[in-house]
Amino acid sequence: MILLSAQNISKTYMERKVLNNVSFFLNEGDKVGVIGINGTGKSTLLRILAGVEEADTGEVVRTNGVKISYLPQVPEFDAHGSVIQQVMKHLPEDLREAKEFEAKSILGKMGIDDCTRDISTLSGGEKRRAGIAAALIQTSDVLLIDEPTNHIDNETVQLLEQQLKKYRGAIVMVTHDRYFLNSITRKIVEVDRGNAFEYDGNYATYLEQKAQREADEEAKERRNRTIYRRELAWIRRGVRARGTKSKDRIERFHELENREIPVEAEKLQMQSLSSRLGRKTIELENISKSIDGKKLIENFSYIISRDARIGIVGHNGAGKSTLIKMITGDLQPDSGTISVGDTVKIGYLSQECGNMDLSMKVIDYIRETAEIIRTPDGNITAAKMLERFLFTPELQWNRIEKLSGGERKRLYLLKVLMTAPNILLLDEPTNDLDIATLTILEEYLENFDGAVIAISHDRYFLDKMSSEIWELTGSGVINRYNGNYSDYAKKIVSVIPEKNVKQSAKKERVYTGKKKLKFSFKEQREFETIDDDIALLESQIEDVEKEILSSASDYVKLQELSDKKEALENQLSEKMERWVYLNELAERIANGEMV
Repeated sequence: MILLSAQNISKTYMERKVLNNVSFFLNEGDKVGVIGINGTGKSTLLRILAGVEEADTGEVVRTNGVKISYLPQVPEFDAHGSVIQQVMKHLPEDLREAKEFEAKSILGKMGIDDCTRDISTLSGGEKRRAGIAAALIQTSDVLLIDEPTNHIDNETVQLLEQQLKKYRGAIVMVTHDRYFLNSITRKIVEVDRGNAFEYDGNYATYLEQKAQREADEEAKERRNRTIYRRELAWIRRGVRARGTKSKDRIERFHELENREIPVEAEKLQMQSLSSRLGRKTIELENISKSIDGKKLIENFSYIISRDARIGIVGHNGAGKSTLIKMITGDLQPDSGTISVGDTVKIGYLSQECGNMDLSMKVIDYIRETAEIIRTPDGNITAAKMLERFLFTPELQWNRIEKLSGGERKRLYLLKVLMTAPNILLLDEPTNDLDIATLTILEEYLENFDGAVIAISHDRYFLDKMSSEIWELTGSGVINRYNGNYSDYAKKIVSVIPEKNVKQSAKKERVYTGKKKLKFSFKEQREFETIDDDIALLESQIEDVEKEILSSASDYVKLQELSDKKEALENQLSEKMERWVYLNELAERIANGEMV
């Protein structure tokens, strides 16, 4: 059954057509990933499907009764109010009590234990996690999520991945996380120059199918060029169209002459602009740092090699950005020393895009660094460099505020690379960048003549760029592992436990019993069916509510229905309590607890 459809959707922003007669159909159970270069209209398409933005032309049809839950890139909460209130504010009043157990459980897994905290006290990453919880508890048939993995740590990414795998409705998500796409999606929609191309399968299948489509198009165009040259020679011989065959042949020639030639996709061009790096790089000696009384780094020493490729992981608040800022000199260690070699030139890509002035024009922002840039191929102008980073001449004279989030990040990346650094410090470089840019960035880093240290939650990115992983535990200890992220994941017992940080600490307790905790036969059966039982009760309550609305004048039946609704709600409340117990028990079993 089709849940929603968008037919011939078009949308223009400031004379820039981002969607051009795009059509999209979503069926029950579909798991769709939307990808494309930043600024091509991915988020716009999602907002139009969600109904929070109108298309210029075209129509979106939502099947009667279909409920849609939408998570934008920036969750929308009131300025104040408790976390639990904000997470459940879009739920119907009669469902809030029943859903509170589930909401608290998800928030706990997301690392937010105190649900009574005011929403204003949450960090950006915590608000993002609260937004995810708000989307997941909605009783919806369709879940629309925009860049769900941005600004959250590896633990939360894997938890979200597990939650979405269990989600029974249809999903449409915009994301650049390739492992995430591979794990969840069954269809890829690529938005490119106003058009939308659909591919059945996950991200790996999409790569194969796209390569085949492009190869087929290229082969077809080569064949057309060959035929065109032959027919042009025939036309030039002055053949007169006396017969029907000649007329038909001339018509075919003109069709070939006026054919639409496939446009080669623009590709980002990055060239290594690094400067010479001497023997001494950066040395960390017994550095320690605490923030608000919490010990983040304690007595850590390390000499960064000239060709280091280090990936930094750890939960939010563990001190990853703090460590990077100490290396850049933006923060000072409480004790210990950081010495920097005379030839070291640091390029620092921060999460906040360096506080760029949004009122500036794109070209002026780059000219601040240099008007002429020296590259291995010679000197090029700032304008030409912008074109290599997919900023058209028209776009270069726009103000930065008119760019999408991803385009701003790409512009900021260009500014950092133009300084010709020989040590790159990247704080969540994959946030907001599209897959095409990430792929080119990974190739750039592979050939970069200098050291690279990157904080990232993107497992694919870490696999590509890192040869060593630093795990910040948040207790002062930094664990170092040789290899990339996949190697690191194999070496630790559980990379991302389905618990928040405080709960993870409980796992370290020593259990003296000799038997492993496990489900009884009855509990196992109940655990496997309880999600369906809850869904059935919720559906029955909705049906009764509809009957109540249509029986307003029949007081006898109205009383019967009210009693029935109350009984169903009591059953649902009991089921939810049982759901929480069984899921907590499942987690304890997964963590190998003993009884």
